[in-house]
Amino acid sequence: MKKISLFCDGSSLGNPGAGGWCAILRYGQYERIISGGKAHATNNQMELLAVLEALKILKEPCEIMLYSDSKYVCEGINSWLANWIKKGFAQVKNPELWQEFCQLSKHHKITAHWVKGHAGHIENERCDQIARNEASKIKGSLC
Repeated sequence: MKKISLFCDGSSLGNPGAGGWCAILRYGQYERIISGGKAHATNNQMELLAVLEALKILKEPCEIMLYSDSKYVCEGINSWLANWIKKGFAQVKNPELWQEFCQLSKHHKITAHWVKGHAGHIENERCDQIARNEASKIKGSLC
């Protein structure tokens, strides 16, 4: 399996409000940055959407080290997901996104690592800036 580093972040101006997301995928010396947004979203939705969109572009099973400042995403992947699946995603926020994660992640080995946000982690800072820019572009187009 190829070893991929995935750095991701999401932003929402208003929570809910205009939202943006960004993911940086790194394989060896190669790097790809993807980003986007939605007119009405929560911060958690944007954090998770960054992961989903990154998984969609992978063409083969990979071992993924995911880095995020979202405890929601990291704990969801590492600790909570198995129980959510057993309970049919009852009482879970954003069940449709988590179910999509299950489908997209089933061929990969993913380990999530929490990083402190706004603490100088280079890739996290880049993702944060791009995600906020995406949210701002959407907010500006709505005015």
